[in-house]
Amino acid sequence: MAEKIREVSLGDTVVELEPGEKHLREIRADKGTYWRDHGVMAVLGMGVVGMVLALIGSDHVAIGSLGAVLALGVRGAYLYSEQMKFYWVLTNMRLVGPGGRQVYLLELETARRLFGDIQIITRGGDKHLIKHVAGAESVVAEINAARDKRARRKRG
Repeated sequence: MAEKIREVSLGDTVVELEPGEKHLREIRADKGTYWRDHGVMAVLGMGVVGMVLALIGSDHVAIGSLGAVLALGVRGAYLYSEQMKFYWVLTNMRLVGPGGRQVYLLELETARRLFGDIQIITRGGDKHLIKHVAGAESVVAEINAARDKRARRKRG
C-alpha cells in the first residue's frame, strides 16, 4: 500500500504538535511594518538611482528617481497578499514556518532583529527570516526565553 504524502505549498505552515509540545504563539507579518519597510526601500532606491544618474551625467535624475519609487510601490502591492499569508508558529519545542521549515529550539544559535524582520540562525548554520514582524524585539525575547526554558528543562 502506498503511503500518502501531504503536499505543502511554499506558503503553508503546517504544525502537527509532537507529544508534550504546546503552541505558544503565531508570528505573523504585520501590514504596517510591511509598508514601512517598502517605504524605506523606496526612499533608499530613489537616492541610489538619483545618485547613479547624476554621476553618469544623465538629464533624467528626477524621472529615474520617481521611477524607482513607483517600481518599489508596484512591487509592494504585487507581493502584499503573498507576504501577509506567511506565518511562523512558536511552540515550547520548536519554530515551525512556511513550506515545512522548522527549527528545534535546542538547535537555535541566534534569534535577532534585522530591520523589521527576525533572523534565525541554527547551530548548523541554517538561516531563516521571519519577515515584517511588528514588535520584533519582544518577539525575539519570547523566542529566546522559550529556547532558554527548553534548555533548562532538558538539562534538569
